[in-house]
Amino acid sequence: MKVAGVQMDITLMDVERNLARMAEKLREAVAQGAELVVFPESAVSGYCFKSIEEARPYAQTIPGEATRHFEQLCQELNCHCVIGMLELAGEQVFNVAVLIGPAGVLATYRKVHLPFLGVDRYTDYGDRPFAVQTVGDINIGLNICYDASFPEAARCLTLLGADLIVLPTNWPTEARCNADYLPNTRAMENAVYYMAIDRVGTERGVTFVGHSRIVAPNGQTLAEGSKEGEEILYATVDPTWSRYKHLVRIPGESEIHRLADRRPEMYGLLTEPHDLKTPRQCQAES
Repeated sequence: MKVAGVQMDITLMDVERNLARMAEKLREAVAQGAELVVFPESAVSGYCFKSIEEARPYAQTIPGEATRHFEQLCQELNCHCVIGMLELAGEQVFNVAVLIGPAGVLATYRKVHLPFLGVDRYTDYGDRPFAVQTVGDINIGLNICYDASFPEAARCLTLLGADLIVLPTNWPTEARCNADYLPNTRAMENAVYYMAIDRVGTERGVTFVGHSRIVAPNGQTLAEGSKEGEEILYATVDPTWSRYKHLVRIPGESEIHRLADRRPEMYGLLTEPHDLKTPRQCQAES
């Protein structure tokens, strides 16, 4: 499968403009042969909201206007896409990534790990288990931005059979180290393809770092975006490579297996509850 990542600027609170520009980029990527096109986190609405009251009018139900817009485009162009948006679910608002194809919405992932930054200061924590969806011959798992800092998220998707992990993101310039190291590390340690698709531009004083990246299962960078420019990255995903977890360097002498060599019986500490306070909790108490 040929995949594309759209590194682009977003306009805060201008959904109509953002949808129009995303449609334009989708058409461009598909014209170049892309079958799956990935957009940045919160591409529909923008990210730097100052309150949940300000953000709520720009959150949409799923299905809704934005998802139907891309469903129609995917039907017309015979493709799939992943868009970042805010989901309105009753009184709750989630930061989500939505996988859409000609048949409609295939999956909605609600961001599990929330940093104290932008709209994530106010959105609700993701409440659904990690899951993988199959598009053609490719098993796709979704994460969003800060999730990449928690290796458990990508590992769960790998154990569910993901060939490709898609990470729409809004990394600010202060998080350049994330763009430099996390995509390659998550790809290599899980032997999966990894797409970290960031935005560019400045929103309410926050400048985004760009440097989107598509990475192969061995950690090799296949395509990388620039610091400031809008551009589309392309790469080809071959599932036979991502499903080859048994790496034989020297037969009988140097071999590793990324999944079989795990020792889950030693990892119990990871699932024990903690009593540490998040920045959001500290803010609420102050």
